[in-house]
Amino acid sequence: MATLAKLYGPFFDGHAWLSVFESTHAWSIIISLILLECLLSVDNALVLATLTNELKDKKEQDEALGIGLIGSYIARFVMVGIAIYLIQFVWVKIIGALYLIYLSLSYFYHLHRPETNKKVKKTEPTVGKVALKMVIMDIVFSIDSVIAALGVSKNPIIVLIGGLIGILAMRLVAEAMVKLMVKIPELNIMAYVLILFIGVKLLISAPPFNIEIPDYVFALVLVISVVVTLLVHYLRKKRNRIKH
Repeated sequence: MATLAKLYGPFFDGHAWLSVFESTHAWSIIISLILLECLLSVDNALVLATLTNELKDKKEQDEALGIGLIGSYIARFVMVGIAIYLIQFVWVKIIGALYLIYLSLSYFYHLHRPETNKKVKKTEPTVGKVALKMVIMDIVFSIDSVIAALGVSKNPIIVLIGGLIGILAMRLVAEAMVKLMVKIPELNIMAYVLILFIGVKLLISAPPFNIEIPDYVFALVLVISVVVTLLVHYLRKKRNRIKH
């Protein structure tokens, strides 16, 4: 109990919160942390958009994003409190990486073998299941974000506020990406290619490999993927116009 009080005590200290809200310096750090969260969570937004896209009804998509947001907020609160121990949770990274790799390979397997969809009766994804996946993925992806944020500020309240606002920004980005996926179906294929890349990137960053792929490499792969996807979409639309 003493350990829990030490870890989470600052979050229930009204004076600590008041000092943060009244400090211009604290808010400058919070803004920096929000930007950091967004930069480190581009891959998170991509996965969120793909998971949300499993639900075809717009109302269900919004509901899943809302439930996922609340769940991610609770998870982030817990994670900030135990951030100094997060680096030991190697199994979290490994499980998350393997799940992403499975998600991608399963998509392409059924894409190229549509007959398997007829043999196996697939259950429709529910709002609860999709929201749960979002929370799990946010936990996996936010490990680096929380540790990086603590490198900027040791104040847990500042780190928590920056993280929560950053998560909200990611949800808005994910919602915009879902709309784009509807307009440009080829983005679905691109998303699963990138998810495979993210899964491998996450897996090899854990022991015994300990290979860190720089963030700019992912950014470069993302830009190239978007350009190629938009080009394929344009050529496909042009070809369909010629046929008609």
